[in-house]
This record gives sequence, C-alpha cells and structure tokens, in this order.
Amino acid sequence: MTRIGLISDTHGYLDEKVFKYFEDCDEIWHAGDFGGIELANKLAAFKPLRGVYGNIDGKDVRQVYPEHLRFNCEEVDVWITHIGGYPDRYAPQVKRQIYTKPPKIFISGHSHILKVMYDKKIGTLHLNPGAAGKQGWHKMRSMLRFCISEEKIHTLEVVELGNR
Repeated sequence: MTRIGLISDTHGYLDEKVFKYFEDCDEIWHAGDFGGIELANKLAAFKPLRGVYGNIDGKDVRQVYPEHLRFNCEEVDVWITHIGGYPDRYAPQVKRQIYTKPPKIFISGHSHILKVMYDKKIGTLHLNPGAAGKQGWHKMRSMLRFCISEEKIHTLEVVELGNR
C-alpha cells in the first residue's frame, strides 16, 4: 500500500499544516504551480516528491520537474499534468492521448477547483486537489490524501487547510 498526499497550486505558499496532514503519507504528488524551487525542495526534503511544473513556474522548477509525468504506482497507471482539464473537457494537449491510452488516475491542477470525478467513458479517475496556496480566486485552500493498493484507489480524503 502506498499513501499519497496530493497538492497543487501552492504559488510559493506552503502552509505548515501540510506537514501534519502528510505525515503518514509515503509520497507527495504536486500537480504544478509550485511557485519556486524552494517550496519544491521543502516538500522533497520531507517526503519523496513527484511533481510537474505549472504555468507560473519559472526555469528553476522547469529544469527539475516535467510538464507531464506518467508512472505506475502499485500497478496503477498515473498521469499528472498541470493543465489537463477534466472529463468531457480535457485540455487540447492531453485529449488525444487520454482517449487512446487512458491512465487509471489522471491528475491535474490549474483550475483551483477541487474535483474528484470518474470518467466512465475511459475508466479513469480524475483528481484535482484544488489550490493549497493563497493566490487565486478559490475561497478554501485544499488538498487530497488517498491510498493505492492492489491496483485500487481507496481511502480518499479531502483536506481543508482554511480560507485563502
């Protein structure tokens, strides 16, 4: 079993509560818009970190983290990208591949809208943890925790960090 802490759109702000909520996680996944390599380094020093760069991330982040990250976790095909859209409204840059080779979990950020949706057409669980940072139009800062074991995603929890 792998316990995952999923975060996105920190925009340079890292709430200390993140460390408490992700304490029991095995890995942290960041869906882009870190807001600087220092923030990424803090997370990576705490737990193994997988992440992608977002549209506000500069060269420092882009040199370390890719635009798209596809990997297997507990035999589950995972795809993380910052601007990916969601079921029936996938972004143009992912649309063709997601329909021809769908992952089991598709993770994106960017919208600052917390979403957990299952795409029945392609058998993919879409996750967007919302925004954990203070910049943007969202009202509540949020992230997700979940587990993957025996090819199943389970124990999904929404974590609310407080008002923006």
